Amino acid sequence: MKITIAVDCMGGDHGPVVTVPAALAFLKKHPDAEAILVGREEALVPLVKDAHAGLKSRLHIHNATQVVEMDEPPTSVRAKRDSSMRVALLLVKDGKAQAAVSAGNTGALVMISRFALKTFPGIDRPAICFALPTIKGHTYALDLGGNVDCTPEHLFQFGVMGTLLASALDHNERPTVGLLNVGTEEIKGNELTRRAAELLRASNLNYYGYIEGDDIFKGTTDVVVCDGFVGNVALKTSEGLGKMLATFLRQEVRSGPLSMLMGLLALPVLRRFKHRANPGRYNGAVLLGLRGGVVLKSHGSADTYAFEQALIRAADAVGNNLIQRIRDRMETMMASNGENA
Repeated sequence: MKITIAVDCMGGDHGPVVTVPAALAFLKKHPDAEAILVGREEALVPLVKDAHAGLKSRLHIHNATQVVEMDEPPTSVRAKRDSSMRVALLLVKDGKAQAAVSAGNTGALVMISRFALKTFPGIDRPAICFALPTIKGHTYALDLGGNVDCTPEHLFQFGVMGTLLASALDHNERPTVGLLNVGTEEIKGNELTRRAAELLRASNLNYYGYIEGDDIFKGTTDVVVCDGFVGNVALKTSEGLGKMLATFLRQEVRSGPLSMLMGLLALPVLRRFKHRANPGRYNGAVLLGLRGGVVLKSHGSADTYAFEQALIRAADAVGNNLIQRIRDRMETMMASNGENA
């Protein structure tokens, strides 16, 4: 199956100096894939001129003259109709690519995706969904920054979307759904979480109940639901913790001759730990709820390795026929709701 990914090369903190080398590295490892590099032609051409002919035949440059800056309000996209982000998403809408990947402005990406690719029936807003590593494997957490102001109905829809994703990708017929809160008791939380809990409890989802922050990485539930403000803080906090622990470990290994000797003996273990704890390895969050194609959001600060991982995740989502499988699961769920009504 040929997979074509539209890459917003101008987005993120680093732009083409990261996104283009990442795309080239991705194409080297995926001989059946193609990439459409979207951005200012004068910035992209020099970065691909030394690529070998076989690689060049599978990448195409699509000129886009404008850039949505990271600090711009999402509404700015209305005046930037030729932005690299918008053009990349329109390539998916027009069927010229099956997926788009961007490290750019999150609010703008959500806004353009919502209007260009539309959401499934019953879904008001797409949500950023990330597969976080846990002791037991992984959990799907959403929303992680796409929607900072949510209603209880939005949180309920996130639970539905997370369930559909876990069912489609993990073949888990009844994934458990937890609602992130400041405690597990029913009296805990704000008005938003309490009302969302009522909706989840009354549904046919496999609702586990409230979970706390430490439950995320325990793998207590298959799906973690929260609003985008809380989710993004939790995500960035966990990444910061991982970097701190890695720094502490390096400092201890270098603290003296004996420690350095022990570190040398433990080098294979330390390398495996570094690989498992590297946040870049998990880069790339699906913008869940869109019915017109696959969209992945990369961290804005992603380096070449991390952005390549986002491209790999996009290819995996297309290869696993994610959109169709979610559509099929949604039809099954709606039919089941009708029978139970």
